[in-house]
Amino acid sequence: MTNEPELPAAGSTNWRREAAIAASSLAFGLLALPFAVYFVGQRMLGEYGEGAGALDLAENLWLDVSTLRLPAWILVLSPYVTIQLIRVVRRVWRRSV
Repeated sequence: MTNEPELPAAGSTNWRREAAIAASSLAFGLLALPFAVYFVGQRMLGEYGEGAGALDLAENLWLDVSTLRLPAWILVLSPYVTIQLIRVVRRVWRRSV
């Protein structure tokens, strides 16, 4: 027996980090992004619908996600895809410099 602490395997922290990134960006896409889209759309385009508010837009998005509509999934997954694109660009940039 040695007194050296056991280090976690290199791959074990990577999947946890990736899972945390995916979960947090998916939560952001489902919970915060619909409200951001509503408020920006309200400023740029006007009212969402007669008597409809931010929660109505969020509910419609959640229903579309549950029925597997592609545009809703693109919107919800866009934060994760953006993070991954930034990571790829950063990696390519570092290799080229």
